[in-house]
Amino acid sequence: MGLSDGSDHGTQQTQALLSAAREMELQRRDYHVERPLLTQGQLEDLGHWGPVPKTYQWRAWFRCSRARAHALLLHYVPVLGWLPRYPVRDWLLGDLLSGLSVAIMQLPQGLAYALLAGLPPMFGLYSSFYPVFVYFLFGTSRHISVGTFAVMSVMVGGVTETLTADEAFVQGLNATVDDARVQVAYTLSFLVGLFQVGLGLVHFGFVVTYLSEPLVRSYTTAASVQVLVSQLKYVFGIKLTTHSGPLSVIYTVLEVCSKLPLTVPGTVVTALVAGVVLVMVKLLNEKLKRHLPLPIPGELLTLIGATGISFALVPSGRWVPPKTELFAKLVGNAFAIAVVGFAIAISLGKIFALRHGYRVDSNQELVALGLSNLIGSFFQCFPVSCSMSRSLVQESTGGNTQVAGAVSSLFILLIIVKLGELFRDLPKAVLAAVIIVNLKGMMKQFSDICSLWKANRVDLLIWLVTFVATILLNLDIGLAVSIVFSLLLVVIRMQLPHYSVLGQVPDTDIYRDVAEYSGAKEVPGVKIFRSSATIYFANAELYSDSLKQKCGVDVDHLISQKKKRIKKQEMKMKRMKKKAKKTQKQATSSKISSVSVNVNTSSEDIKSNDVEEGPVHQEEELDNVVASNQDVKAPTMTSLKSLGLPQPDFHSLVLDLSTLSFVDTVCIKTLKNIFRDFREIEVEVYIAACYSPVVSQLEAGHFFDDSITKQNLFVSVHDAVTFALHNRKPGSKSPVLVSCL
Repeated sequence: MGLSDGSDHGTQQTQALLSAAREMELQRRDYHVERPLLTQGQLEDLGHWGPVPKTYQWRAWFRCSRARAHALLLHYVPVLGWLPRYPVRDWLLGDLLSGLSVAIMQLPQGLAYALLAGLPPMFGLYSSFYPVFVYFLFGTSRHISVGTFAVMSVMVGGVTETLTADEAFVQGLNATVDDARVQVAYTLSFLVGLFQVGLGLVHFGFVVTYLSEPLVRSYTTAASVQVLVSQLKYVFGIKLTTHSGPLSVIYTVLEVCSKLPLTVPGTVVTALVAGVVLVMVKLLNEKLKRHLPLPIPGELLTLIGATGISFALVPSGRWVPPKTELFAKLVGNAFAIAVVGFAIAISLGKIFALRHGYRVDSNQELVALGLSNLIGSFFQCFPVSCSMSRSLVQESTGGNTQVAGAVSSLFILLIIVKLGELFRDLPKAVLAAVIIVNLKGMMKQFSDICSLWKANRVDLLIWLVTFVATILLNLDIGLAVSIVFSLLLVVIRMQLPHYSVLGQVPDTDIYRDVAEYSGAKEVPGVKIFRSSATIYFANAELYSDSLKQKCGVDVDHLISQKKKRIKKQEMKMKRMKKKAKKTQKQATSSKISSVSVNVNTSSEDIKSNDVEEGPVHQEEELDNVVASNQDVKAPTMTSLKSLGLPQPDFHSLVLDLSTLSFVDTVCIKTLKNIFRDFREIEVEVYIAACYSPVVSQLEAGHFFDDSITKQNLFVSVHDAVTFALHNRKPGSKSPVLVSCL
């Protein structure tokens, strides 16, 4: 038995060694794949290429069926889809706790952010209830917390304070300053909602893609600085002149500094005490978050401690229509607020969706957020978006769906109904402290400067320009400037792509930039050129110039010299022809003169032999002239070598167009000119790695003709190089591509 066990053990070891050796052999082995060389035309025949049949989406819009109606209902009212399948046992407790936690934050933030909007605190509570419940019905994100937000509030505040600073405007509304601000705010909310719903219905959700992450983060950071500056008057208890327009932040800071001697000490002490308490509670929450089922409601406790006795208040249920006479003055600001609010909401929504594995519909989010603002405007709410801090709390405390949002809105409703009047006499210094402490998260975004300096300095430039523009030019103009600047940078970067000459990596069919890969060698006689960006009207000329520069040949100068020498040769031929004609004419006239003389001269004076010799001599001269005239008509030589011009050190040029995503008319003209110019200097041009949509666009633009056919277009760079080398060897058979893998 022992021998048997030893034998089995030895056999297993032998098999293991053989397996290892076989695996090593497989790793060392070279694999070769052979296939015919393919042009674009051959590939289309082989793959049975055909145009994709057009689908007319608009036809589906007019189809009516029960299934389509049900699908549309679930699409535009998502709560009908997920609420019937809501797992009560698994998610309800988490949503209840999350909703209560968010409501505890929502209450003081709503009151404080109303102050930012230039409105009485109660309107912050209204804006924390109605829009939140509407989003519960129509939203697709399960974790964002919709409601009042500092950036949106300060944008609204800028509009309300600017318009109501004009006494004529206030008198035109026949209202007090506070009432006029309320009317401006809910009318602005109506327009914001109208814009967002309209953009969502026409599937314009992609507009947010033009707001890059550095732009949004810098914009919110600059807005937080404006929020901080706007609260200084409440912290110091001083009255300031209302400033609006560019440099208003600078003017406000200067005025605060000039009025510091008028500071009310009690107000400063109140703000400092409230701020210290809030900071300590937040630090305590961070340290004890693992042991606390709910965070300590620091803001709420601070407000309760700073508030006197209250009595019940039932909110006004009046349906208040927007002031249509204000539309013209608010439409520009409304669009800016609509875009910013949506950008913030969709950015957070996509972050949470990616983290938890579900999808957020950007167009439906536009509709949901728009309806929240639109419906909320009839209840005197100001524009809202979502809050980063509350969204993080909603997620971290176990929230799974917008049931948490519904719970928080119902809690706010209870506060409005039973305790609303309690918050009418809140010390503004306490609200200012709440606002300033809650700016901590956005102020931390200043660290983006260091991280972007290391990661991407172009994004850093966008960040800095956005911040400076927003601080100096205000939120609306600053947003427009930052968007234009970021788009301008995109255009500039597309106009200045990376151009490279490619070389072949030894023993492979891989081609890389010879400047980056020292092992990649240029194929003798073939230049391979690639751009890192698509070719269109803005960079087409630069593409052509860079190509000629990278090839190491002054193509334009060579063509110019060739034309000059050909023209010089043609002029020489013309002079020779002219001279020959002149000689022929002179010879003809001499013959006529000789014959005339012979006829008129008497036979007695001239000997017969002289008359016979004259015509014979003139006939020989005429034969020489005709011969010289035939020599003049001989074809001229136009090759570079025959003209005495230097020849390029390559015979073929391959344009790697794998980066092309589209072509326009300027791109097509540029490519045609490249074919024409390089063929003038006896270099054949090939195109490689074009995608099918690009090929279709080239065909539609009449790029292919008798001189440029699909035989010049290859499926890969390696195909084009192989064909170019093979084409220089007359009489050889069709090449077969061998790729080493």
